[in-house]
Amino acid sequence: MDQPLDIDALRAETPGAAHRAHFNNAGAALMPLPVIAAMKQHLDREAMLGGYEAAEAEADAISAVYGSVARLINADISEIALTENATVAWQMAFYAQSFRPGDRILTARAEYAANYVAFLQVARRTGATVEVVPDDETGAVNPAALDAMIDERVKLIAITWIPTNGGLINPAAAIGKIARRHGITYLLDACQAVGQISIDVAEIGCDLLTATGRKFLRGPRGTGFLYVRRGLLDQLEPAMIDHFGAPWVEPDRYVLRPDARRFETWEKNYASRLGLGAAIDYALALGLKRIEARCRLLADRIRTELAAIPRLTLHDLGRDRAAIVSFSIEGYAAEAVRAALTAKGISVSVSKPSSTLLDASLRDLPVIVRASPHYYNSDEELERLFEAVQELER
Repeated sequence: MDQPLDIDALRAETPGAAHRAHFNNAGAALMPLPVIAAMKQHLDREAMLGGYEAAEAEADAISAVYGSVARLINADISEIALTENATVAWQMAFYAQSFRPGDRILTARAEYAANYVAFLQVARRTGATVEVVPDDETGAVNPAALDAMIDERVKLIAITWIPTNGGLINPAAAIGKIARRHGITYLLDACQAVGQISIDVAEIGCDLLTATGRKFLRGPRGTGFLYVRRGLLDQLEPAMIDHFGAPWVEPDRYVLRPDARRFETWEKNYASRLGLGAAIDYALALGLKRIEARCRLLADRIRTELAAIPRLTLHDLGRDRAAIVSFSIEGYAAEAVRAALTAKGISVSVSKPSSTLLDASLRDLPVIVRASPHYYNSDEELERLFEAVQELER
């Protein structure tokens, strides 16, 4: 059996933990010391040597980041592209698809706004349609309903694995089985999943996966990555290219790179990328199974304690729930709750209905408070959160 995480040691390696109880890990987690050190060291190199020279000096370490990402999700290095953020990764994957009038894009009711507006834009441009897969009784995507929707016009299944609020975990692997059986491209937004739960793209069966560094991976802002299944890669040309992803080989010809880095551009923030690599290596050393177990333990405890508070309503969905707890307090605006908790040194966030408009409209959700714990949160911090919320409710 795996040894439990040493929470005191992990908190000692998390400078921000000494200053506030951070329950906004679904927004941006607190970075550990190795991540901070990797970034600072490279910035120092850039200051002393110059940006180009520093990148050249750290070429091996920069290249190793691709291997770290590949290990994290059980992929090959050739299937990994590094991006400025998860949105860029997702857009590069989505806008490389080709659609014609009558083509169908299938997605989830709790799909994130950034993705859904892209569906709408492409539908408007091409005549494709966007259709929502019905939920099961728990609020998760219903695989049987998805299977029943499949026909020859379905060109893409695009799902957010863990939506931005509600704690839901959609059945990514069950969706992957359906996509594989019918030969349909499957794009999985793993922005809230990576760093929180164990990920194996071979087991999931997705063709494309996108993620960020700043959330549960505990990496820096401005980092993300894209996975492109090797068998699909040669069928995709990025909507936008430069001479890194597509070298100019003759006056009238370019050649796309043979790997997923065809989705990258030449200019990069190397300090942030090294920070991303350090964050992934840190998570891998701890073990994603242990991280996942700790995250769920904390989130379940928060749900149990908050559910006992009068006039507080939990808004979480799904049978299988992630470390994102969404709630509201009768008589208090979500922004007021956040402000009151911030004043007590407790970080939470708020989620607006426009973030998941279809789900929010169906459930008549207000702006809600989102508390997202991570493995480094302590029992004492949970007690502070409960006491602060109870005080507000009183």
